[in-house]
Amino acid sequence: MTSTATASPAQTGRGGEAVPVLRTEGLTIRFGGLTALNNVNFEVMRGEIRAIIGPNGAGKSTFFNCLTGVLHPTSGRILFNGDDITQLPPDGISRKGIARSYQITNILPNATTLENVRIAVQSRRHGWSMFRHYTYYRDILDKAEAVLDSVGLKSKADELAANLSHGEQRNLEIGIALATEPQLLCLDEPTAGMSTAETQDTVALVRRIAKDLTILIVEHDMQVVMGLADKITVLHYGEILAEGKPAEIQENPRVLEVYLKT
Repeated sequence: MTSTATASPAQTGRGGEAVPVLRTEGLTIRFGGLTALNNVNFEVMRGEIRAIIGPNGAGKSTFFNCLTGVLHPTSGRILFNGDDITQLPPDGISRKGIARSYQITNILPNATTLENVRIAVQSRRHGWSMFRHYTYYRDILDKAEAVLDSVGLKSKADELAANLSHGEQRNLEIGIALATEPQLLCLDEPTAGMSTAETQDTVALVRRIAKDLTILIVEHDMQVVMGLADKITVLHYGEILAEGKPAEIQENPRVLEVYLKT
């Protein structure tokens, strides 16, 4: 799904050509003698849904961890909206406009659904005081409630997060990410462990929120990938094996050999 909004200066170059919202240049990360990512040159355009697939150990989560500041590369650069974010810490990258979800659900189980999102909203609003109760800030609550509505959890606002179903918890995590007002959302296996019905609901959710976001998604469910992605990048042993539209990836003999095996 591609945004139809008019390109901003950050979206186009001086000659009017499209400029990627995210680009990596020679991204490499080594752990001792193990090379987890090797010279990865990658770019994603604004408004794109890009899937990253590959066998276990291909480097997908390491790539996400580099993009979000959890890990710093051994060499290479990461550019976001043209700014070098390679050495920024996770909170600095988050404030630049990149958010992520994790393979393992990362929520506050003993807080309510609304409180989980409200805390994320509050992290982006600097005009609040620790000496006033958060209910004083109506704009924060309004934003949190709007986010819950967008991920289908408004009716569960007062429910403890621990009591939500697995699918609802995963969607709450997406809501927490959205509450930080990102431009780029990185989803790490968002449908893992979900029932068929929950998976369908989450796919529909990703399609809805993609209207206003660029999305990177790591996902093992190929039906989800082929149904959502505008373009797919295949990683293998830390390198880009192939890139292309879903139909091209499905027919790529190298991808069929090492990953899809069909």
